[in-house]
Amino acid sequence: MNAYPPEGQLLMTAENRKYTSSPAGLHEALAAGITLEGRVLLCDNEHNLHVDLGCMRGIIPRTEGALGIAEGEVRDIALISRVNKPVMVHITGFDVDEKGQEYANLSRVEVQKECLENFINKLEPGDIIDARVSHMENFGVFADVGAGVNALLPIDAVSVSRIPHPNARFLPGQMFRAIVKGRDDQNRLLLSHKELLGTWEENAALFAPGETVPGIVRSVEKYGVFVELTPNLAGLAEFSETVQEGDHACVYIKSILPERMKIKLIIVDSFSASYPPAPMRYFIEGDHIDKWTYSPQCSQRATETIFTASAQA
Repeated sequence: MNAYPPEGQLLMTAENRKYTSSPAGLHEALAAGITLEGRVLLCDNEHNLHVDLGCMRGIIPRTEGALGIAEGEVRDIALISRVNKPVMVHITGFDVDEKGQEYANLSRVEVQKECLENFINKLEPGDIIDARVSHMENFGVFADVGAGVNALLPIDAVSVSRIPHPNARFLPGQMFRAIVKGRDDQNRLLLSHKELLGTWEENAALFAPGETVPGIVRSVEKYGVFVELTPNLAGLAEFSETVQEGDHACVYIKSILPERMKIKLIIVDSFSASYPPAPMRYFIEGDHIDKWTYSPQCSQRATETIFTASAQA
C-alpha cells in the first residue's frame, strides 16, 4: 500500500489497530514516527479536533489540523467538516488532562507535509494514482490523493460523455483511479479520469448492431438526441420532442461506424428514473501512461491526450 493513501485507508489495517490497541502501542508509535489514523469525534469551540485513537483520546490543535490553516489560506470549514471522518496523524507527545487522564497530542499537518514531499511533489503527468471523492461542485471533483491533500478533477476530464454534475459519475467518499494531468496556478494537482475509461473502439466492442440496450439521454439537439451508452461512448438518435435531458432510455442499435466514430440509435422508450452511478470500468491497469488515443485508427479525426510536462506548460 502507498504510504500516503487517501484518508480512510489505514483505519482498519492490522498495523493501525495494533498501535491503537494500548497506550504502550501509542508510545511506540511516537518513538518510531508511525503514521496512525483515527476518527474525529469533536471539533471544539476553538476548532481543535478530538480524535478517537482506540485506547486513548487524541487532540489536534487547530493550526495542526490542515495545511494552510495557520497561514489563513484555508478556512476552518476544512476542520469542521472532518468530524466523524478519519484523519491521518503523527503523535507529537502526551499530556494529562484535568481529570488525570492521559491524551495524545497529534499533528495532521506533519503527515500532509511528508505526503507532499515524499509522494505528491514527485508525481509526473501520466502517473495513475488512487483518489477519494472529498466533495463535488458543478465544475468538478475535489479528491483526496493522499493524507487529506486535495487535488481537482475538472468536470470535462471525468469522461468523454458530458455530464451535468460530477454526481452523475461519483458518490461522496468514493474511491477511484485518476491520472495526473498537471498543476493549476495554485500549484494544486490537476487530475484526469476519462482516459482510464477506454477508447472508442474498446467501448464500442461491448455492443453490436441489433441489440437493445440501456442508456442515458445527455443532450437533446434539433438534429438529434445524444444517448450515453457508457461514460466514454454515446450514440445519436433522431430528434424527439418527448425526450428530455437526463432521461433513462432503452435504445436499439442500428449501426456502429468506427471510421466516423458514430453509433446510430433508435429510442424505444425514455423515462425518468433515479439510478445510482454505475461502477467504474477501467481499461488501463498500469501506473503510468504517456499518451492516450481515443479515436480508432481508421477515423479521419484524431482525439488524443499527451501526458508530458511540456504538453501541460
